[in-house]
Amino acid sequence: MNAARESAPAAAWTRQAERSNALGLRLMRWIAVTLGRRVSRLVLHPVTLYFLLSGGPAARASADYLRRVLGRAPRWRERYGHLHHFAATVLDRVYLLRGDFGQFEVEVVGAEHLDAVLAAGRGAFLVGAHLGSFEALRALGEERRGLRVAMLMYEHNARLLTATLRAIAPDASQHVIGLGRMEAMLELRDWLDAGGVAGLLADRTLQAPEQAAAAGRSRTHWIDFLGTPAAFSDGAFRLAALLHRPVVFMAGLYLGGRRYQLRFAPLADFSEGGGTPASAQRAARDAAVQAAVLRYARLLEQHCRETPRNWFNFFDFWAGSPGPQDGPHASSGSP
Repeated sequence: MNAARESAPAAAWTRQAERSNALGLRLMRWIAVTLGRRVSRLVLHPVTLYFLLSGGPAARASADYLRRVLGRAPRWRERYGHLHHFAATVLDRVYLLRGDFGQFEVEVVGAEHLDAVLAAGRGAFLVGAHLGSFEALRALGEERRGLRVAMLMYEHNARLLTATLRAIAPDASQHVIGLGRMEAMLELRDWLDAGGVAGLLADRTLQAPEQAAAAGRSRTHWIDFLGTPAAFSDGAFRLAALLHRPVVFMAGLYLGGRRYQLRFAPLADFSEGGGTPASAQRAARDAAVQAAVLRYARLLEQHCRETPRNWFNFFDFWAGSPGPQDGPHASSGSP
């Protein structure tokens, strides 16, 4: 695969990275806090209608995704519902970050999978996607006071998140470990050793594209996703394998109204290699990482088909697809 094709998906989303307007976010916070959730949700309708009728990149990407997941051209009501679902979760971030959990009904499914790995006391990776609301996890943290979650992201995105949090919920506490720094791995290891959880979204590249290519720390796996090969980076799983930690899938699905459902499922357990030779360890690790990426893609696809409105990757996720002739599970990247 040529370099242009390989970098296309990463470049697509980085060009459309969330560069939220701080003034707009502060206005949203004022509306949410002053008017309350019931009234504030009425504002979402004209906002959603504007984005749908404007036909911008987000609306086009939404329509393309819905066509794939539904297997037919989406109806106008379905396109509207998808964008409105996203707007609703953005509004709810204000309340979740402020700790107003009483406004929501949160059901937890599969929490035993997370509890099992945390019982070992060595922490865990909690891998999600731009599917539903990761902030809904805070409701579980309120219930389990001992649950400590740090978000992992590239340093530039960490600064964007910090600015966003400051605009939405100035008093919200969020521990962020910015990758790309010399001390980041030590900070992450210490956090996990203390029983903490490292959360990250694995449906986009973990590193900046140029750094990932230069460092050779991740590979791109082309996996059949909703009928067409899509690029999935294994950076998150290689990081977990490097630190020998278990990985649990997490999705905070928005079910409409006040309802959210937190789902957990086991993804991988990268245990120590013991006394096996280094070459055998590397081969086993690579095979385990590839299996974890494939399982992650399958879980993500399963949730998209079950709750189509929860997918919030508003860019061409299939850009640069190698096509069916290259196989549904072809992988490429630096060794």
